[in-house]
Amino acid sequence: MGRVTDLAAFSALLTDEGQSLLAALRDYDPAQELAVASRLRREHPAGLVTAALGQARLRQRAVAKFGAQDAHRMYFTPHGVEQSTRAAVAAYRAARFAELGVRSVADLCCGIGGDALALARAGIRVLAVDRDPLTAAAARANAEALGLAGLIEVRCADVTETDTSAYDAVFVDPARRGGRGGGRIFDPEAYSPPLSWAVDTARSARYAALKIAPGIPHETVPPETEAEWISDGGDVKEAVLWFGTRPGTVTATLLPGPRTLTGRGLPDPPVRETGRFLYEPDGAVIRAHLVAEVAEELGGALIDATIAYITADELRPTPYATAYEITDRLPFNVKKLKALLREREVGTLTVKKRGSAVEPEELRRKVKPKGPNAATVFLTRAAGAPTMLIGRPTQAPAVPAP
Repeated sequence: MGRVTDLAAFSALLTDEGQSLLAALRDYDPAQELAVASRLRREHPAGLVTAALGQARLRQRAVAKFGAQDAHRMYFTPHGVEQSTRAAVAAYRAARFAELGVRSVADLCCGIGGDALALARAGIRVLAVDRDPLTAAAARANAEALGLAGLIEVRCADVTETDTSAYDAVFVDPARRGGRGGGRIFDPEAYSPPLSWAVDTARSARYAALKIAPGIPHETVPPETEAEWISDGGDVKEAVLWFGTRPGTVTATLLPGPRTLTGRGLPDPPVRETGRFLYEPDGAVIRAHLVAEVAEELGGALIDATIAYITADELRPTPYATAYEITDRLPFNVKKLKALLREREVGTLTVKKRGSAVEPEELRRKVKPKGPNAATVFLTRAAGAPTMLIGRPTQAPAVPAP
């Protein structure tokens, strides 16, 4: 379907008839889509029913990012659901802008408006720009649907031709996928627009934030920026380059919280034999290369120079890693693992791997866990050797609230 047709179908959803259809489809079961579609097409145009069903599916997918209350009022494109910022992350970033005294932001490559909505809710005036007419229409509809149109101006335009000089700050979220439904792009200069353009634009603003892929090589980070890696609920979501804040700083921020760990330029931690406890650092900590900071906080060391698992003999509180009590340390051997799990009647097996080529599902099939008990097995390397560590999550002392 061409973009003009897509836009016409989307516009039809904003009519009274379209709104009525969307309301009726809020809680529909996708497994019953054929029956639902047949019934609705008796009373509504087929094209409108198709568009409404598609939007209803997107809203259901978006609940994980935006929550049910907002997702079922918002409008999405398939690309927009995939690429939009999770609401908790957008709210955190908007709060950072507000704390800097920012009152207006040019949101370039705004997508369906997830960040623009969060900025507006923080009381910040927003110019939201996207070159795709359908995406811009969705962003405009979202501002209206959530009662934020007074703070958000949506403009369908090329961001590289947009004057941002009247705004306190710039936020850029370049496209990191190739075309419609294309694969993920890893070369920052292949972003749309390229990272170099975004950096030049950021340098011209008082404050700026550039959203980038969390796998960006550290050596490509401009030295005048603060590089921040963000996770939400333990999942790494993005990295952000901040201009005008703390040049040369590296941070890892964990949501909810927020909890922010700042790099201190520590050397690599020592390596030692696995002790009683194993700590698995949050992904944002690992991506930010701040494992050494967590190891120092825990009085711990690495189990291998190339593996981001920290070991210690003492259980200490930390928000930056999950603690496990290790009961067994074995060279990698599937038969021995199977026998041990059978002996302990382990039926619920969590498999984690780092530095191992073995796939968790493949291992589960081979060991066939059965029984009432649970265990966690780490497939990893220790002092260079393939190793299995068996243990269980343990509750460290409470961490004071941020």
